[in-house]
Amino acid sequence: MTIAEVSRKYDISPDTLRYYERIGLIPPVPRSKGGIRDYDQESCGWVELMKCMRRAGVQIEALIQYVALFRQGEDTADARKAILVEQREQLLERMADMQATLDRLNEKIDHYDLCLEAERKLRKP
Repeated sequence: MTIAEVSRKYDISPDTLRYYERIGLIPPVPRSKGGIRDYDQESCGWVELMKCMRRAGVQIEALIQYVALFRQGEDTADARKAILVEQREQLLERMADMQATLDRLNEKIDHYDLCLEAERKLRKP
C-alpha cells in the first residue's frame, strides 16, 4: 500500500506516518525499487498498533523502546512484556482517574437536574 492509502485507511496523515518511522515508532517500511514506501501487512499492523497505543495515551518513549527491542529479536521478549505491563498499569491508573472525574460530573449533573425540577414545580400554577 502507498503512504496515501495507509493514511486514508488509518486516518493518520502521511507526515505523521513518516514521523513515526523516522523516530522508530514503527519499524522501517519496505520500499519499492523506486524508493517509495510500500506498506505491507506487517507495516500496517505496526501502524494500527501504534495508533491504538497513542490513542490510549501510551508514552512515545516506551513505544520507541518497545520497537527497538522487537527489532533486536526474541531474546528481548521479557523486556518487551515488562514495557507493556508497565504501560497497562499507567493506563489503568488514568482510567480510574477518568472514571472518578466522570462520576463527579454525573453527581453535579444529577444535582442540577434535581434543582431544575424543583424550580419547575414551584413555577407551575
